[in-house]
Amino acid sequence: MSFDINIKITDRLGVTHQIEAPTDMALNLMEVMRMYELAPEGTIGICGGMAMCASCQCYIESTHELSEQSDDEEAMLSEAFHVKPNSRLGCQIQITPKLEGLEVRLAPEE
Repeated sequence: MSFDINIKITDRLGVTHQIEAPTDMALNLMEVMRMYELAPEGTIGICGGMAMCASCQCYIESTHELSEQSDDEEAMLSEAFHVKPNSRLGCQIQITPKLEGLEVRLAPEE
């Protein structure tokens, strides 16, 4: 059974997109952003989702409880630009039903 959730993503130009993301495809937030082409090709997910580039850094603007940051994610964010307390790497956020209504903003390009 397919179940889509609604996510609000503000791109780097300040345009807000209301999208539907499938929860049955084992996608992460970075893959969904690429699927909807919310950033120019080659500017997001450069490392392929391995938490090695921070090109998918985003700011979590809703109060959703997310999984803990992995050591790799924490290390990458410690070296990234434009990091805020609500920064996360989109590649490390799995799309699940509990993320219904998630609101994120893409961090500026480095």
